[in-house]
Amino acid sequence: MNRALKTWFIRGGIAAAVVIAVIVIWQLLKPSGLPEGIASGNGRIEAVEIDVSAKSPGRIRDILVDEGQFVRAGQIVAHMDTDVLQAQKSEAQAQLAEAQNAVLIAQTDISQRQSERAAAQATVRQREAELNAARKRFSRSETLAREGATSIQDRDDDQTQVESAAATLEAARAQRASADSAIATARSQVIGARSRVDAARATIERIEADIKDSDLRAPRAGRVQFRVAQPGEVVAGGGRVLNLVDLTDVYMTFFLPETVVGRVGLGSEVRIVLDAAPGLVIPAKVSFVSDVAQFTPKTVETQSERQKLMFRVKARIDPALLRKYITQVKTGLPGMAYVRVDPRTEWPATLARTVRD
Repeated sequence: MNRALKTWFIRGGIAAAVVIAVIVIWQLLKPSGLPEGIASGNGRIEAVEIDVSAKSPGRIRDILVDEGQFVRAGQIVAHMDTDVLQAQKSEAQAQLAEAQNAVLIAQTDISQRQSERAAAQATVRQREAELNAARKRFSRSETLAREGATSIQDRDDDQTQVESAAATLEAARAQRASADSAIATARSQVIGARSRVDAARATIERIEADIKDSDLRAPRAGRVQFRVAQPGEVVAGGGRVLNLVDLTDVYMTFFLPETVVGRVGLGSEVRIVLDAAPGLVIPAKVSFVSDVAQFTPKTVETQSERQKLMFRVKARIDPALLRKYITQVKTGLPGMAYVRVDPRTEWPATLARTVRD
């Protein structure tokens, strides 16, 4: 037998011995002969998954984290390209400046129209005084004409002056009404210009919000599971960039028969033992019990068939415990869940001591 073959046999024997030792330890440690008040089911460790997505369509500028890396809540994990948004912001800022200038012009126009109205009002008063004087002259002329103290021509001239003054007064009043209308128009222009100012500011705020949203942040603390996209790729609105797992929200999903699940309530104590670590007992509590059977036979006639009804149960691990061992938490690991359906039942010795104790 050559040296290489001998080495291979030695290594194979060591590996077989390790496997056998693990199996023996598991057989010694695993609960056997569970008490009446404890039920079990097999399942896998799962965690809440979170997608970090782009709010708006665009190109990914860079990604700041790698797969397997832990991130904090609110940490920036990627940037979207903002060149188009910056151009839109500049355009909106120019529109804001134009609208603000329009407000100033309209306000100046109001002042000018108010000055014109004041002048028109003064003219109206002047024409009213002239009409009043003309009427008085005409009254005297008419009296003198009846007495023969003045000529009929003088009376007619004074009457013409009254009519002319009345016409002039009407013209002055029309100018005043025109000035009032111009003031109202100018005020409407101010309102319209201010509305455009408000619209431009709202547009700038919206674009700034989009620019802020271009910094993709982790909504929760967790571990990066996948980089769904890569820098330089274009994603649609809502397109996924990263996938995170929240390792403080971990649970095991397993199934129990209908003969047992009726005694399982929210908050019931659970012990989880993973295949990868048979010597560790993880405490948990029931956080969900399905009210609909997951596996249902076509017909339910006999007791044995009714026992085929299985209900989904979730056992959630304490977040404080998970944070303590955050770097060791893994998802997808298979194992067994043991539920205490009767609070008076004592845990077996193999399940009594947990990693928290």
